[in-house]
Amino acid sequence: MDIGLLVLRLVAGLLIAGHGVQKVSFRLGGNGLAGGTEEFRHDGFRGGRLTALAAGGSQVSSGLFLAAGLLTPLAATAAMGVMTVATTVKWHKGLWAQNDGYEYPLFLVAVSAVPALTGPGRWSADHVLGLSPWPLWLSVAAIVTGPAGGLLTRVFLRRPAGPAGGSRSYGPPGGTPAVDPAGADAGRER
Repeated sequence: MDIGLLVLRLVAGLLIAGHGVQKVSFRLGGNGLAGGTEEFRHDGFRGGRLTALAAGGSQVSSGLFLAAGLLTPLAATAAMGVMTVATTVKWHKGLWAQNDGYEYPLFLVAVSAVPALTGPGRWSADHVLGLSPWPLWLSVAAIVTGPAGGLLTRVFLRRPAGPAGGSRSYGPPGGTPAVDPAGADAGRER
């Protein structure tokens, strides 16, 4: 079981961390911080660059901590939170990944819950540091607060729909540069 948990933690944690690296840099096929910022704006988030940095940083740190099995319930909470946000972004496209649906981020939410519930295994930083096993209440709190925090993040950072009845285009038609309505980059053209 320890080898299985190690493989699960490594694969899920490194994929989540890689997803975060893409949000804030040109590494791993990312479009840099400007590209991550634009992605969040396109997906209806306010906050601009700060939102991209917070999301990318959360994904990188939670993914690396999950892979290492370090502070596993907290790492799982953060990983489930950011991937719940990703699930909400893709929700309107349906379940299946072939249609850019939420299948993959939902899977990462579920996979991140596993080491929070089972413990990270013997081959983990938690085990080496004598931090495991974690109490059951902490594991349950992790799998509840992670997705709940992700849903609350989506609610609070959601940009209000434009006057055109929910259009995701926040600038004038024709690609003319527009100012961020949330004011995060006031005066900067996107």
